[in-house]
Amino acid sequence: MSAVGIIFSNIHNETIDELTRKRTSASIPFGGRYRLIDFALSNFVNANITSVGVLTQKNYQSLMDHLGAGKDWDLSRKNGGLIIFPPFSSHRSDFLYENRFEALMSVNGYISKRHEDYVVLTDCDNVNVIDYQKVLEQHEKSDADITIVYRNQVVTDDLKDHMTIEVNEDGRVNKATLRAKVGEKASVAVNVWVINRRLLQGLLVDAAATGAKSFNRDVLFANVKSLKIYGYDYEGVYLHMNSMENYYKGNMLLLNDQVRNELFGNQEKRIYTKVRDSAPTRYGEDAIVQNSFIADGCEIEGTVINSILFRGVKVGKGTVVKNSILMQDTSVGSNCNIDHVITDKNVAIRDRNSLMGCEKVPYYLGKYATV
Repeated sequence: MSAVGIIFSNIHNETIDELTRKRTSASIPFGGRYRLIDFALSNFVNANITSVGVLTQKNYQSLMDHLGAGKDWDLSRKNGGLIIFPPFSSHRSDFLYENRFEALMSVNGYISKRHEDYVVLTDCDNVNVIDYQKVLEQHEKSDADITIVYRNQVVTDDLKDHMTIEVNEDGRVNKATLRAKVGEKASVAVNVWVINRRLLQGLLVDAAATGAKSFNRDVLFANVKSLKIYGYDYEGVYLHMNSMENYYKGNMLLLNDQVRNELFGNQEKRIYTKVRDSAPTRYGEDAIVQNSFIADGCEIEGTVINSILFRGVKVGKGTVVKNSILMQDTSVGSNCNIDHVITDKNVAIRDRNSLMGCEKVPYYLGKYATV
């Protein structure tokens, strides 16, 4: 049982415009030291899926800088390993792909040359720890053509753009709809699919011949009755980042012991990221830190409460940081009051500033901003 992984790095860029103006959604920072793509890559590596392709589109310089040759995920290999695909829709065109179907068509040649039995497709605008070995085992045991990973839950506003499915007692998909209805309990797809590799090749070619534009509608929905499509019920943490509000809430959930332990507490399902050699965080004599997630390399002289601090953040004397997310190398001067604020990388907040947002609309400062 072998599989190749495909990651869509740009599909949902428009949902968090503030954070993706200069980066892909895959490289959005999360949880003090990670990027969103770290979870997808780590899930693959933990399941011994060591041939992984990353589909890019635009603004992917920071993504390439983060991934490098894949060494930090043990994906720097002669055979297989990490491959970053160029953003064009085909070798005959210089137009960027516009959707998931066109993105897959652009790498159909790569898929055809692989020798693995299955292809695992995943988005990376979310945080989860999915055991792909169990998904593949169920896929093989049920003799499925396609397996759709889903969660049974009440549909929240951040999941309304997700596909929902109906499964029978055997787990086979009987029906699928493009959008979920907020407030109703449903089987919500988490945008992870397992497909037999040769079947995927044929489906893409056939769909392209009929003028297909949508992977969900023209490849999945069109074949619900003719193919054996099954669902896999995932019961773990799933944090979907489709707005600044949900990005803020997702980070803040790391302050919950149960969520944090489920994401990072299992040594057999570790989340890997790019290593940055930093000194331990230094706390001043008057520093106060309560219920916060602090990365290495920080310097804290003031007070930090209910906050996420990334690597290299500096908090000056007399400053109070509450309910905030300060990304890498943010510097906050002395005697500041920071509440419900998100700072991007390399932001400088000078002395005696007061910045305040709220949970639904956190105050955001872009990269290299100075206040």
